[in-house]
Amino acid sequence: MTITSLELGDEPPPDVSIVIVSCNTKHLLTRMLTAIADGKDKLRIELIVVDNASRDGSVELLEQQFPDVQLIANSVNVGFGRANNQALSMIRGRYVLLLNTDAFVSPDTLPKTIWFMDEHTSCGVLGVKLVGGDGELKPSCCNFPTPQNIAIKLLHLEKFFPKTPVAEDLSSDHSSLRSCDWVPGCFYLVRREVIEAIGLFDPRYFLYCEEVDHCRRVHEAGWDVTYYPYTQVVHIGFQSGASTFSDKRQIPGFYIESLFLYLRKHHGLAAMLAIAFLMVFIDLSSAVKRSLKRDATVTQMRLQNAWLILRLLGKTRLASRPTR
Repeated sequence: MTITSLELGDEPPPDVSIVIVSCNTKHLLTRMLTAIADGKDKLRIELIVVDNASRDGSVELLEQQFPDVQLIANSVNVGFGRANNQALSMIRGRYVLLLNTDAFVSPDTLPKTIWFMDEHTSCGVLGVKLVGGDGELKPSCCNFPTPQNIAIKLLHLEKFFPKTPVAEDLSSDHSSLRSCDWVPGCFYLVRREVIEAIGLFDPRYFLYCEEVDHCRRVHEAGWDVTYYPYTQVVHIGFQSGASTFSDKRQIPGFYIESLFLYLRKHHGLAAMLAIAFLMVFIDLSSAVKRSLKRDATVTQMRLQNAWLILRLLGKTRLASRPTR
């Protein structure tokens, strides 16, 4: 008699490997993991948590209350994209779900989205409808940022360019199944074959823009990025990023840095510099106007932001490398 691998005791691979990056979000972990357990249905699930040097007891909570979770405990914060990349050598699932600690799946989210991916083999990445804790819709199916739409937004010229797609447009259709440029990384379901073909995140992005860049590469490799509106995930928002830094003023800097890295990579040096100097010009103009109105607080904020942009251009060597 022929002995199959299953008869030898081997289990089939998980349907989905869920990778969670945590940094000082102990207060969210139990709720998030419970939502997964309540919504897994008959799916085989693998859970991997990458902890980015939390100081709030997150690691101890996971070790004591969630022994089935595979844990990678970093001694330093390596950033969101790099932390997700760390889990790649451990995943065994047919699909990989990147899930934020502040994102809570509905009971039907996992079975519906896995079923959709099984039925639509051209879909490389899937996102779902995102709502806040109050139920308010959040941008869930987005357009790529370009020098044009960034400049239009900075200059508040949207009404003069109605046909130029806004990067994160809440007025776009969020009720229909459709292809889109990119979906937010708080719930990011990826086909395993995609990761095997193009990898996951560019490690230069410490925080922000990593999923935008990845979706661009997914499209270039011939897969679809799909927005699936028939289930929703509650995304509180700003919890993971805010918990990463003791000084919240660091967050705008990392966003601007990632945006510059993205623009130089995909649109070239000249386009990146044009946006950078437009941002500086707007900040300086606003600082002058506010100083004439004797608004010292806003004047100082605008000057600091302009200086931040100029310093980032220097530190990143004109967005050719990350600062950390």
